[in-house]
Amino acid sequence: MDIKRELEKKIERKKDDILALERQLAEANSYLQALEDMRKMLPRNGQSEPEITLRAGTDLAKVREVLKKHGKPMHVEELLGELGKPVVNNSKTSLSGSLAAYVREHKIFTRPAPNTFGLVEFAEPGRLELPDGFGEQSES
Repeated sequence: MDIKRELEKKIERKKDDILALERQLAEANSYLQALEDMRKMLPRNGQSEPEITLRAGTDLAKVREVLKKHGKPMHVEELLGELGKPVVNNSKTSLSGSLAAYVREHKIFTRPAPNTFGLVEFAEPGRLELPDGFGEQSES
């Protein structure tokens, strides 16, 4: 019966060894995944990320030019007026949605206030932009 006990002990030790190796393998796989994720964030072939450009003549390109001309963030209704488009819910929603896609990716446009859009280049680190009339008391 001693042989049976010895075999059981060896089996248990080997199971413990396998469990330890499986843990090491899981840790190594996690580390490898983290390295691969970091690699994906780097630019390819050592090049910088390509600059995002807007197609000339599109509403978004025109909005960019309007914002550059005014030099400050503008409300979507003001932008539509500058573009010569009707200020109706459909056009406001459409333009806001298009601009928001770039805002989400932190590319070209920013949204410093609700329905107000600016350019990334307007933002200065540590500078807080307040809307016109902020802090003024309205007459009632």
